[in-house]
Amino acid sequence: MAINTVIPKKNRNIDDSFYREMKFVRMRTENLNFYYGKKQALKDININIYQNHSTAIIGPSGCGKSTLIRLFNRMNDLVPNTRIEGGIYLDDKDINGPKADVVEIRRKVGMVFQKPNPFPKTIYENLSYGLKIQGINDKTLIEQKVVESLQKAALWDEVKDRLHDNALGLSGGQQQRLCIARCIAVEPEVILFDEPCASLDPIATAKIEELIEELEKYYTIVIVTHNMQQASRVSEYTAFMYLGELIEFGKTEKIFTVPKEKKTEEYLSGKFG
Repeated sequence: MAINTVIPKKNRNIDDSFYREMKFVRMRTENLNFYYGKKQALKDININIYQNHSTAIIGPSGCGKSTLIRLFNRMNDLVPNTRIEGGIYLDDKDINGPKADVVEIRRKVGMVFQKPNPFPKTIYENLSYGLKIQGINDKTLIEQKVVESLQKAALWDEVKDRLHDNALGLSGGQQQRLCIARCIAVEPEVILFDEPCASLDPIATAKIEELIEELEKYYTIVIVTHNMQQASRVSEYTAFMYLGELIEFGKTEKIFTVPKEKKTEEYLSGKFG
């Protein structure tokens, strides 16, 4: 019996085993544990993030969702008194290994946060800043990447005549799409979304969801969300977390209709959360 009404994503008509081949795993964790001081926030997490697919991470507040994706681009390096055990791999390379380049990891694995956080600069400067930091100084190339990024973020038509206006003058939904464009501009391989629609109205949320589905053609997507309907709409894989543990992971349609674990069923049916 279906637990939740699911609007399944397009069927790729390819057997699941096809996706389990290592060459299609863009990121993965192995027995991942993480501690804030003495408090263990993540416990033995093993998950595969598949290339050019969207993976949703769901679960109640405080279950470790945001902690997990912040580890994917080493954002938690900035938090004092933390400790990590186990492995996180990007293209089979340990992102916490002694030879890992943190700057390069954060370029390859971009992040869009819960609240839009554009720089208090012009729209154009928001997008050109990261390119210049990378050492790109060719004005023509920068302009080309600015336009391409805004087009991919479905924002170009709305701001093409306002590129030199302050980005803080945009609406909340436009600011979030600008932040997505800023992320895209530096050509990441994986994009992490941490509750990207939490502060947006339904119309802006719908635009972000449509955008995420479009971006999946070019990038590997991971999205943390409290909205289970959103997870069912935008993702092909879903991970359910509870109290720092990964309870269940699989195809979204199966997770939402025939979950294997009782705890998943209880969460999806609203018994807690």
